[in-house]
Amino acid sequence: MTTATARLLPRARRFLRRRTRVLLLLAGWSLLESAHTFLGGYGLAKALDQGFLAGHTGVGLAWLGVTALAVVVGGLAGRGVFRGLADLVEPLRDSLVRQVVSRSLAHAVAHPARAADSAVVSRLTNQTEIARDSFAGLVLVARSFVFTAAGAVLGLLSLAPQLLLIVVPPLAAGLLLFLATLRPMAARQRAFLQADEDLSTQFGAVAEGLRDVVACGAQQQTAARAYDLIEDEARAARQLAGWAAVRCLALGLAGQLPILLLLVTAPWLLRQGLTPGVVLGALTYLTQSLLPALHTLMNALGSAGTRLLVVLDRLTAGPGRAPDQESTTAPDPETTTAADPETTTAPGSTATPDPAPHVAVPPGGGPGVELRAVTFAYGPAAQPVLHGLDLTVAPGEHLVVVGPSGIGKSTLTALVAGLLEPGHGEIRVAGRPVRARSGPDPSLLRVLIPQQAYVFSGTLRENLLYLCPDGASALALEASSDAVGLGPLVRRLGGFDAPLDPGALSQGERQLIALGRAHLSPAPLVLLDEATCHLDPAAETRAERAFAERPGTLIVVAHRITSARRADRILVLDGVRAICGTHEELLERSALYRDLAGSWQPGAPERAERISAKSRYPG
Repeated sequence: MTTATARLLPRARRFLRRRTRVLLLLAGWSLLESAHTFLGGYGLAKALDQGFLAGHTGVGLAWLGVTALAVVVGGLAGRGVFRGLADLVEPLRDSLVRQVVSRSLAHAVAHPARAADSAVVSRLTNQTEIARDSFAGLVLVARSFVFTAAGAVLGLLSLAPQLLLIVVPPLAAGLLLFLATLRPMAARQRAFLQADEDLSTQFGAVAEGLRDVVACGAQQQTAARAYDLIEDEARAARQLAGWAAVRCLALGLAGQLPILLLLVTAPWLLRQGLTPGVVLGALTYLTQSLLPALHTLMNALGSAGTRLLVVLDRLTAGPGRAPDQESTTAPDPETTTAADPETTTAPGSTATPDPAPHVAVPPGGGPGVELRAVTFAYGPAAQPVLHGLDLTVAPGEHLVVVGPSGIGKSTLTALVAGLLEPGHGEIRVAGRPVRARSGPDPSLLRVLIPQQAYVFSGTLRENLLYLCPDGASALALEASSDAVGLGPLVRRLGGFDAPLDPGALSQGERQLIALGRAHLSPAPLVLLDEATCHLDPAAETRAERAFAERPGTLIVVAHRITSARRADRILVLDGVRAICGTHEELLERSALYRDLAGSWQPGAPERAERISAKSRYPG
């Protein structure tokens, strides 16, 4: 917190200097309010010594009346205190709101291509209110302690100066110990808040990318990362609790020890000539004034003070930049994937790896994909999306799935990828259940690229190696990029080690990166669920041919009929039954496919490439 404190202190001084009159008015009301602290012990001592113990009941009642009147006057002064507090606190909130708005607008003007600063609403509402309430509480607590302590010390001095020898040393020692804990406690508080934010960020990212995590087989890595973050937060909480225990020790030293010392030394004080009223008055100062004020002060500074400093640091750090940092660092993608860029052969290396991606085609000659009487519905009472589907896709085969929108094409790929579980039937990939509980992880056999491509903040190399547990050579990286048509984008960005800003990429560029990632992966089964829908026909043709020439099995959910013409076989889903065959076979057997194929005419390529969304075959 040193950097944050150094940045905030000059601003705090300027803010307070501009409100000197408000501070003086607040001090005046506080001084009047503290009168009842002084008279609380002094009046009680005089009521006993000069009144009740001396046999003068009227005098004792008079002193008690004066003490009660001081309480009333202190309550009236409290109204002035809160009026002055409002004049001090509300300008702080207004200033913070102006800063948040101006910084957010400046961020939007300076970075128009980036996404809007989504945290601005939290800053304008929740965080500014936290700053306002915490600042008000700290002012009240600090003011109360200062004037309460002054009134109590003045009262002890008026009753008997030797009382200060008993009260002041442990009080000063406890306060010094407490002040010594503020900096490490603030650091631990900041570490705890950061750990909590990191954990929330990780869970949010996992929830948003759960489909990719399951499809890419990153469950263990993601769970390990989450476990590490949970342990970090637990460790920070334990450290924070340890310093909180030290704070309790300081409170006991400053607040409880003087009371104990006073009770232990009471006989000695009486032998020194102090009266019972003086001893009782001193005990009143300690129990009714100093101890409550100390307890409130330490709790407020230990929690609200740290929270205020953290929030002010964030509010004044500007949008898009974390406090105490020059830039916001995105979560390390290596912690959520199995890729390790350090294993990648650097350009210029003497190694001579195979430039083609190594596809781990399983032995045994079993079917690449097999569906046996698969039925699936999105709910017990819902109509089945797929009903009794039987399908066999041979290893190395190129299958294209076509059909109207909502007919179940994406559902089929999700079932094969293991994201969904069929209500009835069985799905096997390379002869193994798609959700096998034992043996090698079945998710390593497949890769699914959905329509909305997933690109994370990091380098282009890290994005492309996302699905390569053992890394890949530089030649393989270049070969896959060139094969899918990613080369021009690589050169425009500045090479594979160029940082990526996902918000600055078009949807087509994101799809090219995702296609390059899938082409480079060792998975023998690739599922493309309209993964080229944002590419032009020429770019789509190049990408699909690259995957068709790649070793392994390819299943494509197509949005253009020309994609179907390039496949070995075509699966037509029409909601009643599924028909699978070659282009020529389906022209004879499927009226729906004849309709789709008939809409493609050589003289009307645009009409052929982009069938209207209103037709039975979606665009």
